[in-house]
Amino acid sequence: MLAQASPWYVHALQRTEARPAEPLSVPARMEWTTRLGRGPGAEIFGVDLGGKRVLELGCGPGHNAAYLATRHGARVTGVDLVGLQVRRARSHYGRLSNLTFVAGHALHYLQASDERFDAIYSVFGAVGLVAPELLLPAVAQHLKPGRTLAFSTPHPQRGGRRPTTGDQPCHDYVTLPDRTRLPIARWDFDTGRWEKHLDRAGLWLTSAREFHDARAGGWPTTLLITARKL
Repeated sequence: MLAQASPWYVHALQRTEARPAEPLSVPARMEWTTRLGRGPGAEIFGVDLGGKRVLELGCGPGHNAAYLATRHGARVTGVDLVGLQVRRARSHYGRLSNLTFVAGHALHYLQASDERFDAIYSVFGAVGLVAPELLLPAVAQHLKPGRTLAFSTPHPQRGGRRPTTGDQPCHDYVTLPDRTRLPIARWDFDTGRWEKHLDRAGLWLTSAREFHDARAGGWPTTLLITARKL
């Protein structure tokens, strides 16, 4: 039965089985990369987030959303495809104000919403896992002019790989907590191809940073991109 389930559901299930969902302390910083303590924080959005509307696409257990809601006073909505992940996030941080977790597909959520946001972000979340020609225009539609989309994805050259040369997704794997792997589709773009898709959606690339992890053989592991609504 589990072999037919979504890889993300299986991932959340194993996490839940390994550690009961319970209230957690709010993290001391925002994380964008595979290595804790690396990379920027909320300053990447380029605006004071106090009282601002922020959307996370693929919130997982809710750590970053809780950080922004508590440490920066943002009004954050975290969306995740897997209902079990949303239940975990609510168990961890549901007691906090300014914070809402919603189960649903990122694209469907945007298509059904009429709300506009001061910042939208994804940390190894929906951006890269949902067709960019569909997701990025939907993001642009719901982002206020001059505001920022920020997202991190696995670096397309991680482990010596090559970036996707076309606009189709490549075959990849998600590693589960028990170290087994399940297949997924991922849009594994380099910065240039992301820029083309962002431009088509009405978003201007403002920065692209890569991060390395010495444990990964010297290859870059994370690509962090910011773009601004025109």
